[in-house]
Amino acid sequence: MKKFFVINGKERELEFEEDALLLDLLRSSGYTEVHCGCKEGSCGCCTILLDEVPVNSCQILAATVNNKKITTVSGLGTIHSPHPIQDAFVEAGAVQCGFCTPGMVLATYALLKKNPSPSDEEIINALDGNYCRCTGYIKILKAVHLAAKKVKNNV
Repeated sequence: MKKFFVINGKERELEFEEDALLLDLLRSSGYTEVHCGCKEGSCGCCTILLDEVPVNSCQILAATVNNKKITTVSGLGTIHSPHPIQDAFVEAGAVQCGFCTPGMVLATYALLKKNPSPSDEEIINALDGNYCRCTGYIKILKAVHLAAKKVKNNV
């Protein structure tokens, strides 16, 4: 089956099997920043934004994505032009192995769109389902607070 998708602001026609998961389609189409973790929807490594809402792409059939905007972490910023949230994660030391980072960054983006000054509890709730095995979450909380300041100040 073939279908048009808008991924990171660009329209692409992709071919895939009817039962393909959105995660697998994205990765096979070169969007390797969408990580494959558990394929059960519980780790957050495959998080993308679907119309600006964070979702686990391993739980979505590609064929069901109609007229929705897909954003991966590369759609926010790149290594040469990072988004303030990406900068904040680096500055706060919230990036260790980096496997969970794309999902954390996208969940943070969605949170800050709704709530530009979240409390620790609100951050914890927004990041629930995004697991990190390296940082212990303290640096991630610090990164989200720093990101909130950067986004507010457009730094």
